[in-house]
Amino acid sequence: MSKNLFYTLQKSFFLDQKLISYAKSDYYPFHMPGHKRANLEFPNPYSIDITEIDGFDNLHHAEGILKEAQMRAAEIYGAKQTFYLINGSTCGILSAISAALPKKGTLLMSRNSHKAAYQAAYLRELETIYLLPTITEFGISGSIPPSYVAQALEDFPQIKGVFITSPTYDGVVSDIQKIADIVHSYNLPLIVDEAHGAHFMFSKKFPVSALSCGADIVIQSLHKTLPCLTQCALLHVNSKRVDIDLIKCFLDIYQTSSPSYILMASMEQCLRLLKEQGPKRMKEFTQLLNQFYQIAKNLKHLKIFEKSDYSQEICFDQDYSKILISVGSTGLTGKELYHTLLHKYHLQMEMLSGHYVTGLTSIMDTELGFQKLFSALQEIDRKNYKSDSSNPEKDLTTKNIYQIPKPNMSISMALEQTSETLSLKASTGHISQEYIYLYPPGIPLIAPGEVLTGNLLRTISQCQEQGLSIVGLSDKEKKRIKVVKI
Repeated sequence: MSKNLFYTLQKSFFLDQKLISYAKSDYYPFHMPGHKRANLEFPNPYSIDITEIDGFDNLHHAEGILKEAQMRAAEIYGAKQTFYLINGSTCGILSAISAALPKKGTLLMSRNSHKAAYQAAYLRELETIYLLPTITEFGISGSIPPSYVAQALEDFPQIKGVFITSPTYDGVVSDIQKIADIVHSYNLPLIVDEAHGAHFMFSKKFPVSALSCGADIVIQSLHKTLPCLTQCALLHVNSKRVDIDLIKCFLDIYQTSSPSYILMASMEQCLRLLKEQGPKRMKEFTQLLNQFYQIAKNLKHLKIFEKSDYSQEICFDQDYSKILISVGSTGLTGKELYHTLLHKYHLQMEMLSGHYVTGLTSIMDTELGFQKLFSALQEIDRKNYKSDSSNPEKDLTTKNIYQIPKPNMSISMALEQTSETLSLKASTGHISQEYIYLYPPGIPLIAPGEVLTGNLLRTISQCQEQGLSIVGLSDKEKKRIKVVKI
């Protein structure tokens, strides 16, 4: 595609027109959704867009065709009961936490959890205790060791439930089997955000799903890694430790009362495709992945993340369909690598960070797509090398970005206090009333009720200087923050 067409795409015109123009371009998607804009012979959405008319059931009181569809989904995944989510994994996380814990209870959760878990803590006025994952030399969060969970449950007997994110946005998986055994020894429920692992069930080349490891509730996003429309997700219930009627009650609260039949049809089509063609497509897909990782070993300066470089304590397992590419010794920054892949090679990656970029793949990726990615990386690797590749951006690793929080009060309590607005520079020592996220993936650098430290504010400033996406602040210029008024 010509440079002129790229800039045409950037102009402000009607969204539908811009989407059509982008679809006609040669930009290759190494990002979600997992259908990769491929033609799955889906009906014209206008022709099947209906409401709860006769013969088409009601998602909130499913008794017919939708009940049967959800039962088929449960059978495919091996769950006791499965619910369609048409508001994404977000509403599943909100519903699971709300149903599993009493109001004002205490939740043990991995710090690198999606913002929906924090929002559930706010809505249910929960106290939160955090599990910090290990850190890899690659500069990303590793697994949550089972020993961390065991120690926290021993130290804090008031805990009423546990929430773990596995896999992480980077594809790192924790030992859910051991964690589930520990949590259940206290007769507590384990909820696993497996939003990025809906494909695990369909190939032994991927980690074992939390559903097979004893988790009580598992939330999965079909659209992230499978051929399904955006917002399509599933909530699986795998035990009786959480009242199923409470789960239904909160799903009724957090999901729209007008669920999209287009999205539900997409879920039905996706799961039917996996049941009928899953083994063949997964075999072809994993072969492409294996080929990519094998030839990527020839890169001299760029570095690809692989679990074999780490102990199980640091990285228990990895979803290798997430391709993490570190700038290594190229002298580039993550932002420079990301934009080079985008503008020069027309490869749209999923995410950029200070020192690496992430590409998401699925069964809908093509051999040509993998070839384009490797050819681009090979050329970048050959042309970019600095013996002194020290960059300030390299300090922006997970270890430095996601620091140990200093809690002062619960999220809900902080948001109920009188506020004042200060410049970020003047907010050191104050209690935040806002979230600050790097997005994607939407993990808070700080949450309401936590103390703003000098180290954290320096990190935020550094992220802003490097052009990383900081969201959450109500100030549009991202220079001021609401804090609890002293």
